[in-house]
Amino acid sequence: MRLPSAKYFNTTGPCDPRRHYMLPPTQRLPQARELVEMDRYFVLHAPRQTGKTTTLDTLASELNTQGDIAVLMLSCESAKAAGDDYAAAESLLLDSLREAAEESGWPDELLPPDPWPQSSPGSRLRAALREWCRRCPRRVVLFLDEIDALQGNSMVSILSQLRDGHNARPKGRPFPSSVVLCGLRDVRDYKVASGGVSDGSNPASPFNIVAESLRLGDFTADDIAELYDQHTQATGQEFTKDAVDRVYELTQGQPWLVNALAHEITFKMGVTGAITCERVEEAKERLIRARATHLDSLVARLHEPRVKRVLEPVVAGTLPQADPTFSGDLSYVRDLGLIKLKPPLEVANPIYREVILRVLGDPFEQYVMAEPRSFVLPDGRFDLPRLLQEFIIFWREHGEVLIQQEGYHEAACHIILMAFLHRLVNGGGHLDREYAAGTKRLDVLIRWPYTGPDGERLIQREVMELKVWRPGETDPTHDGVTQLDRYLDRLTLSTGSLVIFNRRPEAPPWHERGSFEHTTTPAGHQVTILRV
Repeated sequence: MRLPSAKYFNTTGPCDPRRHYMLPPTQRLPQARELVEMDRYFVLHAPRQTGKTTTLDTLASELNTQGDIAVLMLSCESAKAAGDDYAAAESLLLDSLREAAEESGWPDELLPPDPWPQSSPGSRLRAALREWCRRCPRRVVLFLDEIDALQGNSMVSILSQLRDGHNARPKGRPFPSSVVLCGLRDVRDYKVASGGVSDGSNPASPFNIVAESLRLGDFTADDIAELYDQHTQATGQEFTKDAVDRVYELTQGQPWLVNALAHEITFKMGVTGAITCERVEEAKERLIRARATHLDSLVARLHEPRVKRVLEPVVAGTLPQADPTFSGDLSYVRDLGLIKLKPPLEVANPIYREVILRVLGDPFEQYVMAEPRSFVLPDGRFDLPRLLQEFIIFWREHGEVLIQQEGYHEAACHIILMAFLHRLVNGGGHLDREYAAGTKRLDVLIRWPYTGPDGERLIQREVMELKVWRPGETDPTHDGVTQLDRYLDRLTLSTGSLVIFNRRPEAPPWHERGSFEHTTTPAGHQVTILRV
């Protein structure tokens, strides 16, 4: 196979050190080798496209050179088609195992038996592994990638056979010395995948023998600098420190995003010369607009009930409902990589945060008839006061209907206003949003580039805060002004806008919505309040 003449940043499939810029994989998971050498069964999980397969494949290659272990890595993906048919799942999995072994280049004495021993459906995998381990002169280790592909009865059968074989080892019955289950979800969620209920009881069933559950972490800022420096050393093209810092800020180290931004800049955009923050911003917008497979696979889950239960209060800024099953749902959404691992409850990184609101707001942009360029003033600045006036008209005409259409009902006001802003601002400017569960607000920063009178490149910044006055709550104006005060201080701005949506039954009729007030905050900032 012909290798490319130069390395590049990989965004599809496992990494190859011969062709891709990459960090040493096994250094990201130092515990794994120790657990294998201790003959442990364990789980490795992380969101998609974070390097799980690359890490395990590299670890398998390193362990196989030791001479006392035969490590075989195979994917369970082919068994997905079997669904609940556990007999078919067994056959497909054993076919994958044999194919992986034959492609390994091992000598004949290490290969599994051919044919497999006869056994009844539901015990064929256990019998096959037992016979292989009985014959093999080395300790057999299995890395089962894409374990999430198994569903229902197939998941129960395969995991139960592995558990039974594990538990029989102390009696002298041969079986793999170590098994690693690698997938998207933690072992606690296997119960749900096998048809159970995520109720917190016996969470590891039907595979309750794991010694550890390891999560592959995201890159640190230093990791990103090291990865990008490989490109600099190979080509001479530098990523400025500000650019690297901005990549970390936008991605929070999510490996696919880190590689995708660099690939977008160095390959698709064809940037020459030093790579700056401005190029990173451009690449971010291009990625979001293109909705690459990685981003699409995430947003496709937004309307899953478990995901919606977690994300809706995040977008709406409300507190999650107290429910014994919420903890399981939260763990699931964290395993998907959509939510940060630690409190506060918020989206994992600014790029995902942007994508989520854009996707949820997509259906509503078609209702925005205003022409974006008409909001640009003669001096090139953006006319925010006029935008707020236009939103009043839009809300009076469409708000009642659109709120009923939005599946994220509690967050409908935020989503609809964001769709309106995106339609009118994003052609020439940028929107930065900050939102999290329990904050009772959504903060928006509009960044609008324009040319000053002397030809200098300037950035107009406008701040907006969104709050909802819900039934049974007090008027949020005071809290909104106080919160906006702090936001303006942080951004060193002197003016801002507070938009308050009245969702109470006693609110004015829709055709009367929309009034402006002006106030000065305790810190001296000038604030425009729009009530709709």
